[in-house]
Amino acid sequence: MAESTPEAGRSSGVTAQQAAVPVPGAAGSGPISHAIFRLARLHRMYAGQLLRRIGLHPGQELVMMHLWELGAQRQIDLVRLMDSDAATMTRTVRRLEQAGFVRRRPSPTDKRASLIEPTAASHALRREVEQVWSQLEDISTAGLSDGERADALAALERLEHNLVQAAAQPEEPRAER
Repeated sequence: MAESTPEAGRSSGVTAQQAAVPVPGAAGSGPISHAIFRLARLHRMYAGQLLRRIGLHPGQELVMMHLWELGAQRQIDLVRLMDSDAATMTRTVRRLEQAGFVRRRPSPTDKRASLIEPTAASHALRREVEQVWSQLEDISTAGLSDGERADALAALERLEHNLVQAAAQPEEPRAER
């Protein structure tokens, strides 16, 4: 199911130089935040390598996961579900549609809306996406015991909870400079 793209001919491996991001002095007071930045960057880069092998771009697999789980959805509902923006979702759905993994059909309840639904071709893709995610999980957690994996997940969920709570707080006005 690999998609032929201009990127397909280039090496997309993560180099040692890309992996070794030095911690700038200004980030010294936020070592966990900088570690999250580095980890998220590398995780996305490696996920991108794996996903390109099956003809997807990063983020498209998440849209497909929701469609496989929930069935046909309005595009605006996908935007909300993924905490995305309309332009990004439009581009993602268009690419998935061009690849033959989704199709649009009129909404039976709203004449102005269309539903995005997975195609039969996408159901064959599901197994490949599950394998990519399993491989990504195994590589990301290599060398960790089951207990360490559970602890890492609990810590990440706590960090996520903290950020969700902080983001929900009204922003305080900044002092003028």
